[in-house]
Amino acid sequence: MASSVTSTADLTLRQRVVGSRRFSNFWWATIVSLGGGGFSLASISSYTKINFLPLSDPTVLVFVPQGIAMGFYGVAGCLLATYLWLVIAWDVGGGFNEFDKKSQTARVFRWGFPGKNRQIEVSHPLEDVQSIRVVIKDGLNPQRALYLKIKGKGEIPLTRVGQPLPLTELENQGAELARFLSVPLEGL
Repeated sequence: MASSVTSTADLTLRQRVVGSRRFSNFWWATIVSLGGGGFSLASISSYTKINFLPLSDPTVLVFVPQGIAMGFYGVAGCLLATYLWLVIAWDVGGGFNEFDKKSQTARVFRWGFPGKNRQIEVSHPLEDVQSIRVVIKDGLNPQRALYLKIKGKGEIPLTRVGQPLPLTELENQGAELARFLSVPLEGL
């Protein structure tokens, strides 16, 4: 959820939320870029009979159908890589959770995709906060998340999307937030 937490004279708690700028996304974007580029160069090498790849010789491939298939995979890989790099550049899902006792507001901010609704911001008075809810589901599709429970409004997710947080980190962040807001911690 939060990679850094700041507190100003015990009146403000701000938690940074890591979005798409995680190591795993950089890793996969790099791998897909290399793969898409390799397939594209293999297709071009097959067509022109000029070797553009130093580690293999795709000039021996017959362009129809092998070179065309390589070209299809190359274009698909390059398009996927472009999407991954753009999501990383836009930091989709990144933002912060801010709880300010001075202004009596709870504010959740996230970056979305470019467009009219790029900035996603939800703000509620602290008096409307009922509790902090912890959700822990293990199994094939594990989930570990914190939710801000608001009177009459439902729940607002506070943790990042993707790989689940370690259990101790989730418990510590939930307990710290519940203590700061003086509300109960549910779900443990």
